[in-house]
Amino acid sequence: MNNLANLLLSDMSLGLAVGLIVVALVVGAAAAVLSTWLVLKNVSKKRSAKKLDETSKRVEEMLKNAETECKQLKREAIAESKEQDFKRRSEFEQEMKEKRAEQQRIESRLGRQEDLLEKRETEISRKEQSLEAQKNNWQKKNEEVQKVQEQLSHQQELMTAELERIAQLTKEEAKKQLTEEILDETRRDLAVQVRTLEQEAKDEAESNAKNIISLAIQRCAADHASETTVSVVPLPNDDMKARIIGREGRNIRAIENATGIELVIDDTPEVVILSGFDPVRREVARLTLEKLISDGRIHPARIEETVEKVQKELDQQIKAAGENAMFEVGIFGLHPEIIKLLGRLKFRTSYGQNVYRHSIEVAQLAGLMAQELGLDVNFAKRAGLLHDIGKAVDHEQEGTHIQLGADIAKKYKENAMIVNAIMAHHGDVEPKTVEAVLVQAADAISGARPGARRETGAGYVKRLEKLEEIASSFAGVDKSYAIQAGREVRVIVKPDQVDDAKALFLAKDIAKKIEAELEYPGQIKVNVIREFRSVEYAK
Repeated sequence: MNNLANLLLSDMSLGLAVGLIVVALVVGAAAAVLSTWLVLKNVSKKRSAKKLDETSKRVEEMLKNAETECKQLKREAIAESKEQDFKRRSEFEQEMKEKRAEQQRIESRLGRQEDLLEKRETEISRKEQSLEAQKNNWQKKNEEVQKVQEQLSHQQELMTAELERIAQLTKEEAKKQLTEEILDETRRDLAVQVRTLEQEAKDEAESNAKNIISLAIQRCAADHASETTVSVVPLPNDDMKARIIGREGRNIRAIENATGIELVIDDTPEVVILSGFDPVRREVARLTLEKLISDGRIHPARIEETVEKVQKELDQQIKAAGENAMFEVGIFGLHPEIIKLLGRLKFRTSYGQNVYRHSIEVAQLAGLMAQELGLDVNFAKRAGLLHDIGKAVDHEQEGTHIQLGADIAKKYKENAMIVNAIMAHHGDVEPKTVEAVLVQAADAISGARPGARRETGAGYVKRLEKLEEIASSFAGVDKSYAIQAGREVRVIVKPDQVDDAKALFLAKDIAKKIEAELEYPGQIKVNVIREFRSVEYAK
């Protein structure tokens, strides 16, 4: 126990000692730290004081340097200000010197102008005095002239009264008579000049036109054959007529119903006549009848089958004919429907002339004349080829072939100038282009070729009578005669009613009325004849 107690006491003393040592160490460390801090603080204060002294010295030096620089800058600014002030003063003095010189020049100029104005005022005053004198002189002369005019007027009145008494005419009547005489004389002179100019223009135009037309005709030669509205189908023998007619006429009725064409079977040996105005249907009937005769089997069912087959074949031929026309003329880009209508013209006739060949010929003639004149050849050919396109449908639709052709061209988007050429080729409207006039001329040339067209005797006589009737309807006409197959009308006038000047205007009036009221191919020459005879007998 004692040992244990001693041991515990020794342990406690040891712990206390250790604690005291630790405390001592802590206190010592604190004292060391405090002393170190105090020492460092003293050192810091010394360093701060030293740094403060250095900073103060440095600030003083900087202040001295700044003061020195400020003084230097001040001196430089004062020098620069003095220099700029001197420069401005020099510029101001120079400017003032220039202004004084300019002012002196202006004053000198004003002085000269004042002298000039004074001279002008003096001159104007002299002129005013001279004008005043002239004015007074003119007034005196004017008074003298008025007196003379009054005397002349009085004398003129006396002379007029004397002339009226001698001539037994008033002033107005004499003026009217003189005016009429002057107008008559002027009209005669004008008629002579018009006749001379017209003759010169006609000679030159006729020469050029003949040259162009002759060249076109020479380069476009075409054959013509007169065609009619009937077709003739030859038969191998007269027994075929009975077979065509059939039992109780059933075969001929079947053919007529299927084709729309009338069959004329008469006493003419070995022929059947097909009559109808539609050329395409007539061609279908002709080809059908030829195939039936060749085949030998003629009955209603076979007839319908053959007609249908022929129609298909003819449609192909029509299309091919339209394409051939287009290629022959040398134009492209036509609408397919227009090409078909062109092909239909192959079976259409006008005054016995085939319209298909006529259209191709007109296109070629118009193109050749356009080439000679330096115009649009393709446009002229296109208008010439399509000018009678309305005749392909005029048997099926109401209206003239001109209006129908224009409607077709519009429908298939042809150029407006092409439409105008179609409408103007018979003079229904005014042509808007030279090519349209060429189409008119080409149409007339093609229709006027010898043998190209034919005319019935009744129609020919009626046209001549109408021509003479138009010429005789004018005042002063004694007799009129249509000659040269209606290509010329000779009008004999009464010489006491129509003088030479009026004869010229009468010919123009007759020509205009013929153009307005009569339809005719080509042109008609109006020849007015005035003959004055004086007859006396010696006894």
